[in-house]
Amino acid sequence: MSANSTRGVRSERVHTDPASDTNTCLERLCTATRDSIRVAPEEDGIERIEARFKGKGFDPHRHDTYAIGLTLNGVQTFRYRGASHASLPGQIIVIHPDELHDGGAGTEGGLRYRMIYVQPEDIRDALEATGARSLPHLADPVFTDPHLQAILRDCLEDMDSEMGGLKRSSFLGEIATGLCRVGDTGSGDTSSMDWAALEECAGFLKECFRDPVRVSDLERIADLDRFTLSRQFKRAYGTSPHRYLLMRRLGHAKQMLANGNPLADAAIESGFADQSHMNRHFRRAFGMTPGAWRQLTATDTAIDLGYGPINEADLAAEMAKSREEA
Repeated sequence: MSANSTRGVRSERVHTDPASDTNTCLERLCTATRDSIRVAPEEDGIERIEARFKGKGFDPHRHDTYAIGLTLNGVQTFRYRGASHASLPGQIIVIHPDELHDGGAGTEGGLRYRMIYVQPEDIRDALEATGARSLPHLADPVFTDPHLQAILRDCLEDMDSEMGGLKRSSFLGEIATGLCRVGDTGSGDTSSMDWAALEECAGFLKECFRDPVRVSDLERIADLDRFTLSRQFKRAYGTSPHRYLLMRRLGHAKQMLANGNPLADAAIESGFADQSHMNRHFRRAFGMTPGAWRQLTATDTAIDLGYGPINEADLAAEMAKSREEA
């Protein structure tokens, strides 16, 4: 499991009547026993989730991936780049790497959405064949685009199985091209970038995330001074070398927590000084504590809520309803 899911939803138990069986995803949302997050099988750094909650969802935080989501029910509200935003059913949300944001449900009826987290290097690699190596940039984090919506529905449809190599590669190519079409084409000059050195540094950070890493180690690997290295790394990976290392540690910690390991063990085995050190960084990265994350992603919660495929008729009805209320 990677380091970038479960964005800080509070636990809120609401009792349901077992006799009131539901037939659609919309009805299941209304009878959900509690706020929850469903995490699909992680593969090659790509992570997919479905989240359901009411009220405030998560505290301000930032992660090192593109977060690309589709609102299914309710109104998704969040602060991003100093402004308030709202996403209605059928709209797409794109949060850039290393950008501070929070989130929650904008109505009493609650919120349901699915999201995929993609490493910046995967987006960049998918664009390389087009000649673009800079990361795409979108000025507006919320927008409507039928083509991108169809791509997202396809990759977020089955939350119980991996996408597989063929589907994953197709998705990355289509989503990278789509982000450039909707936003900035990423045509800035990258001729001075030392791509081989940057990739070597990233590989070193992935491999040695448990160990203390000094800036001099990266300077030696890249043969670049620390300031040039930091600028180029940020442009290539969307975050600083330090944040990149930190997120690798948090990703390993989340995997240990998912496997049932104690918090203290997860902290030490992931390269943190102690549990409190891990807790602070976990909350800053995901907007919630490790304990809350483990509770909300528990298997019994996913079974209770009956997560299923995206119902296109329900989504179309929610989109029509939101247009009527606007």
